[in-house]
Amino acid sequence: MLQDLITANRSYRSFDMSTPVPHDVLIAAVEAARLSASSINLQPLCFRLIEGKEACANLLALTGWARNLPDLKLPPEGHAPTAYIVICQDLTIAPNPTRFNRDVGIVAQSMMLTAVEAGFGGCMIGNFFPDAVADLLSLDIARYLPQLILALGKPDEIIYLTDLLPGEKSAYYRDEQNRHFVPKRRLEDLII
Repeated sequence: MLQDLITANRSYRSFDMSTPVPHDVLIAAVEAARLSASSINLQPLCFRLIEGKEACANLLALTGWARNLPDLKLPPEGHAPTAYIVICQDLTIAPNPTRFNRDVGIVAQSMMLTAVEAGFGGCMIGNFFPDAVADLLSLDIARYLPQLILALGKPDEIIYLTDLLPGEKSAYYRDEQNRHFVPKRRLEDLII
């Protein structure tokens, strides 16, 4: 059910590298993005699929992970994503790089839910330098501006959701056993 997929769709930062994301799952994710809503139906987003150990390692080196946990190296050594999707904006269709940020969020969520439905998971990464990513991927940055990176793989960690009580901090954290906790505001605190 959709609610189960949404609950399972967490920001995973540790993956089983022995289980690659199949190419057809990446294609299904792009198809989900293609069918998703787009502001004024302009559809300015396009996608670069990253597969293979070397290509994934090269892209991983250009990304920053888990800003709330600066003392941890994430993903841990030997637990990196096995695929990526780089969401780019085609500036020849929509030259304003911020105008379609909502579309980036819409397609990213659609793609992540598609991955979760197929038994995978990932992390949306906004901490990167678009110029460096475009250079690595041989993208013409004057046309294809990287907006968001989806790191994908078979998660090998469990993420625990907890209720966030009024006055508590919303930052995710890890306990002494390296278990990852994500506080979520309670339903009764969200409805105005």
